[in-house]
Amino acid sequence: MQIIILAVAALLGAGLFLAPAQAAPVLCEKWGSTTVQNGRYIVMNNVWGADTAQCVDVNQNGGFTVTQADHNKATNGAPAAYPAIYAGCHYAACTTGSGLPMQAGSSGFGALRSSITMTYPNAGTWDAAYDIWFDPTPRTDGQNTGAEVMIWLNKRGSIQPVGSQVGTANLAGGTWQVWYGNIGWNVVSYVRTSATSSLDFAVDTFYSDAISRGYAQRSWYLTSVQAGFEPWAGGAGLAVGSFSFGSGGGTTDRTPPTTPGAPAASGTTAGATTLTWGASTDTGGSGLAGYDVLRATGDTFTQVGTSTTTSYTDTGLTPATTYRYRVRARDGAGNLSPESAAVTVTTQNGGGGGGCTATATTQNAWNNGYVIQPVTVTNRGTATLNGWTVTFPLPPGHTITGSWGANVSVGGGTVTVRNLPYNGTLAPNASTTFGFQASRPDGDTQVPTGYTCA
Repeated sequence: MQIIILAVAALLGAGLFLAPAQAAPVLCEKWGSTTVQNGRYIVMNNVWGADTAQCVDVNQNGGFTVTQADHNKATNGAPAAYPAIYAGCHYAACTTGSGLPMQAGSSGFGALRSSITMTYPNAGTWDAAYDIWFDPTPRTDGQNTGAEVMIWLNKRGSIQPVGSQVGTANLAGGTWQVWYGNIGWNVVSYVRTSATSSLDFAVDTFYSDAISRGYAQRSWYLTSVQAGFEPWAGGAGLAVGSFSFGSGGGTTDRTPPTTPGAPAASGTTAGATTLTWGASTDTGGSGLAGYDVLRATGDTFTQVGTSTTTSYTDTGLTPATTYRYRVRARDGAGNLSPESAAVTVTTQNGGGGGGCTATATTQNAWNNGYVIQPVTVTNRGTATLNGWTVTFPLPPGHTITGSWGANVSVGGGTVTVRNLPYNGTLAPNASTTFGFQASRPDGDTQVPTGYTCA
C-alpha cells in the first residue's frame, strides 16, 4: 500500500496562542506557541491532525523537546502534529527581524541560510523535516498556495511524502529522493537517503532545484522557514537542539564558483533550442547549487531559466530570430560566478510561407494518466514542408510512457517530436498525425498545452 502524507500544517486553519516572550514553558495546548530569543523565532506545539495529548518543553536558547506524545495514527493518513520552530510568518504570527516575506528573485534571497541539530528516539513513527513555504504574494496570514518545500533529515516507520518520487538530487552534502505532489499547492519533498541529525544549507539550494523541475517560480515569496517533526505514533524524545535562520547563516563562504564553459546549442527549431556547457567548480565550501541561463536579443541579457545540470532547453522562441545566451553558476551561499562567453543561436524560419501548426486532442484521461490522440500537424505554408518538429512543455511529474507516428524525446521538461520517414513531407494544407500516452501524479488533472510546430 502506498502511504500518503498530507502537508504538515496545510489544514491548520487556527490562530496561534503566544505565551509570554520571556518564558520558556512546557506547551501542551493544541495550538500553543511561544517566542524564543526575544522574538527571533517561534516554537509551536501545532497538534493539527489529532486530538491526542502532546507537550513540548521549550528551550529559550532556540530549541525544544517533545516530552509527551500519545499519538497512534494509521500511516495511510495525515500525521498527528507538527511541533516546530520557525522564522517568518505563519497564520499571522510573525517573528522579529526575519526579513520575510522575501521574493525568491530578490538580490538577498541567495544569502539566506538555515541550520539545525536534532535528536531522535528509537521508538515511534515520525519524520524530522524542514517545511519551507512560498506564496505568489507576500502573504503573512492564511494558507500559502505556491510551493511547500519539505526537507526530510530522517524518518522512522513506513511513511513517505505527498505524491510520488520523481527523481534524485545531490544537494547540501547529501543525496536525496525527490518527491512531488499537489494538494492545492505544490509539495516538493527531499528525503535524505542516509539519515542525518544536522544540516546547514542555503535555502536557494533546494528552491533552485524545485524551480528547475517546474514546481516553483522566482516570482514567489518565501514566507516562513520551519523545522520540526511529524509524528504518527509516539514521538516523545524528539528534540531540536539548535536552530538558526538568517542572511549568511554563519557561513564564511565568499568565494564564487568558477566561470562555466561557453554554451553550445543543438536541436534548434523555430521555437526552441537546447544549450549545453562546461561545468563550474566551487571551492568555497557551500557547494555548487546550479546555473542561471541568460538570454538577449539586443545588448541586455536577462535571466530566462535555471538548471541544476549543465543543460537547458529554452522554448517559446520566435521563428527566424537571433538570440544570444550566457550562463553563470551559483553556490550554496548565493555567490555568483562571472558570466560565460556567449553563443549566438538563430531559430529556424518555421517552414516557408507560414510554417505549420499542431493541434492536440485528448482521447482519454484517468486519475494518473492520459492518451493524447490525434495530434494533427498541418502545413500552413505555400511550399512543401520537408520535415517537421513539434515541441511542448511536459507538466511537472508527468512521464511519456508510449508514442506512435513520430519520434518522441524528452529533455529539460520539454517534449520534442520529430516526423518519421513516411510522414515528414507535407504539401501545402496537407496534414499528418501522431499520438502519445503519459502518466501523471495521482490527482493531477493537467494535460500538456502550448504545442509549437516548426
